[in-house]
Amino acid sequence: MSDELTQNYAGAFDGHLPFGRRPALLVIDLVLAYTTPGSPLYAGPGIADVMACTERLVGAARAAGVPVIFTNVEYTPGGADGGVFYRKVPALRLFERGAPLGAFPPTLAPRDGEVVITKRYASAFFATPLAALLTAQGIDTVLLAGVSTSGCVRASALDACQHGFLPFVVRDACGDRHPAPHEANLFDLQAKYAEVIGEAQALAHLAALG
Repeated sequence: MSDELTQNYAGAFDGHLPFGRRPALLVIDLVLAYTTPGSPLYAGPGIADVMACTERLVGAARAAGVPVIFTNVEYTPGGADGGVFYRKVPALRLFERGAPLGAFPPTLAPRDGEVVITKRYASAFFATPLAALLTAQGIDTVLLAGVSTSGCVRASALDACQHGFLPFVVRDACGDRHPAPHEANLFDLQAKYAEVIGEAQALAHLAALG
């Protein structure tokens, strides 16, 4: 982002949030629809780096005893339960029940006992039990990884903030189909709703808990 833009936000949108005492790692929609070349939702060649970073975060979280929560998207055939979102985005048909691209890649598959939140809209919190689940476990901080930065990651980070959880977006573990919306949304999230951190900082937080 330009110096002019940074200076414009200074003094109004430059606050910071502390890392909490009990985090969870939220892996958002890293399913085959976004990771497979040729898919209408393919997030581009950079998705390989996003997946590798997320795999390291998942490994570190598991080693530290930090809950790992995955999200996916699923609709009834025809999308009757998808509402306006399904009508607006034709590619969401890839997530009709049983569609192969809705599956998790083998390297980022949930383990037995790990929670999978199935959603129909952008935010992992909207019309799901996620907020109640986090509250019941005493979670105060959410590390966010996944796709897309400008869509479901942003919506989930905003809702984490609005539900009273400290959102920490791991920039290296988030991807979008073009760098412009990716960077613009990371800038805006850091300015208004979340902390945007790098992989090294996220791993250091997890290691300290372990």
